Amino acid sequence: MSTSLKNELDLAAYWMPFTANRQFKAAPRLFSGASGVFYRTVDGRDVIDGSAGLWCVNAGHGRREITDAVAQQLHELDYAPSFQMGHPKAFEFASRLAKLAPAGLNRVFYTNSGSESVDTALKIALAYHRARGEGHRTRLIGRERGYHGVGFGGTSVGGMVNNRRAFGTLLAGVDHLPHTHNLEANAFSRGQPAWGAHLADALLDLIALHGADTIAAVIVEPVAGSTGVLVPPVGYLEALRAICDKHGILLIFDEVITGFGRLGQPFASQYFGVTPDMITTAKGITNGAVPMGAVFARDSIYEAFMKGPEQIIELFHGYTYSGHPIACAAGLATLDIYDREQLLTRANSIADAWADALHALRDLPNVIDIRNLGLVGAVELASRPGAPGARGYDALVAAFNSGLYFRTAGDVIALSPPLTITVEQIGQLADVLRKVLLGVK
Repeated sequence: MSTSLKNELDLAAYWMPFTANRQFKAAPRLFSGASGVFYRTVDGRDVIDGSAGLWCVNAGHGRREITDAVAQQLHELDYAPSFQMGHPKAFEFASRLAKLAPAGLNRVFYTNSGSESVDTALKIALAYHRARGEGHRTRLIGRERGYHGVGFGGTSVGGMVNNRRAFGTLLAGVDHLPHTHNLEANAFSRGQPAWGAHLADALLDLIALHGADTIAAVIVEPVAGSTGVLVPPVGYLEALRAICDKHGILLIFDEVITGFGRLGQPFASQYFGVTPDMITTAKGITNGAVPMGAVFARDSIYEAFMKGPEQIIELFHGYTYSGHPIACAAGLATLDIYDREQLLTRANSIADAWADALHALRDLPNVIDIRNLGLVGAVELASRPGAPGARGYDALVAAFNSGLYFRTAGDVIALSPPLTITVEQIGQLADVLRKVLLGVK
């Protein structure tokens, strides 16, 4: 099978994000269509979407309901300002989103991406403490190997080194907790690993160093996705919640990836039974069809701002496209699909088949770990000496040529197919991946 495609496009002008541009443009991998759990390449091959696009196409590709809703909205109202004005669908969508959220997180602030959601949540946290007379709480705490988008706030609290090193000192007053990944203790765990809850106590060390009264918020992904699917140890998130409660620190869950059904509940916080003070979302909120994000906040956070004269703007923050009519229309249609097909809980019924298919690959050469939770998983490969990431990249290219698309994080293959995938298609995905890994040296 050919490993390259004759290209007739001019690729020079497009500076591609998170891409080895020179390598890609020498042998481009181009999609031209999609339906269900498959992409279609420009040369007419079907490719299993093993990563739901970029963790976002939860209801599968080509949903006509979303297409029709967007087209109708463009005819009715293409744009409406969200500063001192509004339109009905923004309020309808927020109400429906709030009903899905954990109890008490009833306030929805719209953004256009996960990166904007994170920066918004961090700003709300800082402003919240100031509104309560605790403006000295300015320190933000993230986690090693965390990914929180590419804004200056999200990059600062994020802990993926390559995402940070080129951009200077970023925000001041940011610390990081240790990550929870430990191959010696937790390799080949099915579900949450048993070891590692004690790592949450590192937050106590930062409190001892800086003083609790200087810390505004802690932000973590319930399951760290972009760094290679790091599943939280049993009791870890509960421990973080207890420490934050004791010391008056806001806890933010970044659910840009885990939100909207990835773990078999609308949000990961509901799966784990741990409710944060804010949740950041995007991706699956519109099934990836239109850029959009949202921050869910506790009622008490919202109410802290609702003081003083009523004509005064309470929070000086927002975006030109916050609550865009087209995005709201896409989001409402997406929620209809999730509800009608029960997709937000569907992962529960296929999680065992997913886990079985992935862990059946542990006998393959170079596989040093497999981990899974809900409908997300990872196969970690040993790095080649002196060439970290090379084996993972070769697997990505070989998979594309063999009919499978997935994301890689260095030498970790990250998998999160659409929630509509069948057990038979899971088997097909695993079969292709097995052949790929047998061929990658």
